Amino acid sequence: MTPTPPAPRTAKVQEALAARDALATALSRAGIQLPAMDIRTPWADDREAEAQYALVHLGVCSAPVALMLADVITKGIAG
Repeated sequence: MTPTPPAPRTAKVQEALAARDALATALSRAGIQLPAMDIRTPWADDREAEAQYALVHLGVCSAPVALMLADVITKGIAG
């Protein structure tokens, strides 16, 4: 039995994937990793091709990682 290929991704899903990857790269350069980063669409099932929007889900992080994020943001604002 041949698996069904995934449906093509919408522009909004592609945009969210690109944003997630760009943010992950920037955070990595700052020494920060959010391992649960993902994208979410309005549906958790196989209807991704119908998504009119997608969100970058940052997941949860430890208190030390949250403090590192705050420090990086503060330095960016002051810089």
